[in-house]
Amino acid sequence: MLDLEPSFRPLRLRDGFPPLEDLGLIGDGATAALVGLDGSVHWLCVPGFDADPLFCGLLDHAGGGRFAVAPEGVIEGRQRYRPDSGVLETELRTAGGLVRITDALALRSGADLTEDTPADRGELVRLVEVLDGAVELRVDVQPRGGGAARAALGGLEIQAARLPGVRLHLRSSHPLDGGLTNRYDLAQGDRLELVLSWGRIHRHHRLDAAASLEQTAAAWRRWMSGFGYDGPQEAMVRRAAVTLKLCDHWVNGSVAAAPTSSLPAPVGGVRNWDYRYAWIRDAAFAVFALRRIGFRGEADAFLGWVLDAFEQSRRPRIMYTLAGGPVPDERIDAALGGYRGSAPVRWGNGAADQRQHDVYGEILDCADQWSRAGGEVDPGLWAGLSGLADTAARTWRQPDQGIWEVRNEGQVFTYSAALCQVALDRAATMADRLGLPGPAPRWRDEAAEIRRTIVEDAWDEGAQTISEHLGGDGGVDASLLALPLRHVIAPDHPRMVATTRAVTERLGAGDGLLYRYRHDESPDGIAGDEGAFLLCSFWLVDNLTGQGRLEEAEALYTSLCGRASPLGLLSEQIDPATGELVGNFPQAFSHIGVIASGVNLARAKEGLAR
Repeated sequence: MLDLEPSFRPLRLRDGFPPLEDLGLIGDGATAALVGLDGSVHWLCVPGFDADPLFCGLLDHAGGGRFAVAPEGVIEGRQRYRPDSGVLETELRTAGGLVRITDALALRSGADLTEDTPADRGELVRLVEVLDGAVELRVDVQPRGGGAARAALGGLEIQAARLPGVRLHLRSSHPLDGGLTNRYDLAQGDRLELVLSWGRIHRHHRLDAAASLEQTAAAWRRWMSGFGYDGPQEAMVRRAAVTLKLCDHWVNGSVAAAPTSSLPAPVGGVRNWDYRYAWIRDAAFAVFALRRIGFRGEADAFLGWVLDAFEQSRRPRIMYTLAGGPVPDERIDAALGGYRGSAPVRWGNGAADQRQHDVYGEILDCADQWSRAGGEVDPGLWAGLSGLADTAARTWRQPDQGIWEVRNEGQVFTYSAALCQVALDRAATMADRLGLPGPAPRWRDEAAEIRRTIVEDAWDEGAQTISEHLGGDGGVDASLLALPLRHVIAPDHPRMVATTRAVTERLGAGDGLLYRYRHDESPDGIAGDEGAFLLCSFWLVDNLTGQGRLEEAEALYTSLCGRASPLGLLSEQIDPATGELVGNFPQAFSHIGVIASGVNLARAKEGLAR
């Protein structure tokens, strides 16, 4: 749970690794890093989110590398963000002293985070201040695969063995006589400034970590001045907004599903995927959330990125690189042992070329929102979009791998058919509203037939639920909870109310948590089970809200927000047995859920009050 005034707590390791809830995220719109409660940078890819990692101790504590800054003999620590910013403070206490480490991926002076222009400096800034007593401070820079250092340009030029094309430079306010490992005796009032940078010249670049951190925090505060929300869990919603921005590529407008790869769900399993890419389906949910808390620019940028990526690829892909290109083929990195021994570690994503029919609806829904906000739909774009509507009409009864990206032959998933309905509905709506060519009446009739099929033919009377597959086989998966969110069926429709009940009862993992589906009932071609998927529980909040069950909805929403880390961060999943955060971290989808469900609750409560 987000704690604005955190208490000190002992440092913990699980199988030699920090728990995810002891990690803080920093970023600069080009890449992101994870900083542990122990003062170590456990994750950083340079120069971009999806580049090879410079530090990935999170995936192998012995060989993954890290940038450690900490006093010897740490007893306990705590972390907090400077308010409304991506600047992170870590305080570490020893028997003899107390230090504060302030970290950020630095932003340019005067940076305007509402603009789609680079704001990054290509610098990790670390400021150490001794607040009390005296400490022996250790600074250790260990790139993955090792590195060599030589004195250069008033600091150290570092050559990372696995990143020969990346020029690294470390500067310090204290001498770096020990190469990549240095020790300093510091007393109350002393400071140590460290700046690790990549890809720039440094000879006449002044070292002032405190000023860089302050201008970075100021840029974040200026951006957050546009935040608008008056509803439950405001502090969590504020932090979720910053977290989404930290997952955002500020120039391209795309949003990474998560800044990490291969964090397992659950620990010890093989469901370890690379999430450093942008999924089309994230866009519609993200745009809803961002627009309603004041960030229209980010929402429009993501919509524009979706349409750009679609036009450039000439085919609908379910995911793209953050630059809009094809996702690399999936490969296993056998040199890394995985988080807490959870191999394999994967780079790239093998689901990128799966057949997933929901993508037609995702793209057309984005195009509809784009045009409603004043965006242009030129003839070339419309030709591609109307072709998607025709494809949706042809394929909605055909099997695919579905929203959950099963790795077997697939099924005819109800959610996939529902998003084909969305594709046809949005195409017909756009054609009528904008006077665009196309068989709008036929699209509308086909959309109505899909809706009828979902409500009637996919209904299982014995199980009292809309089924996960067309045909009414009685199986359930939590994507059914998203049908009202996509306006396929009203949340208070009797069959949706019954479906909500069935999903809650049959997929419940306890205390409001939900599994996506039951692997013994719905095999997905992957070994093992998984944790409870957080976004599904936020969808449950939205359904309860739409059914007028506001007290239940708010109680569940409060409990879900209470599962966040002390910094207010959420992973993809929760291990129901332990309550631990598992899966890639932090997960954009989970924070979208925080925002969207909060907005829906606030609006419903306001309407009830009126």
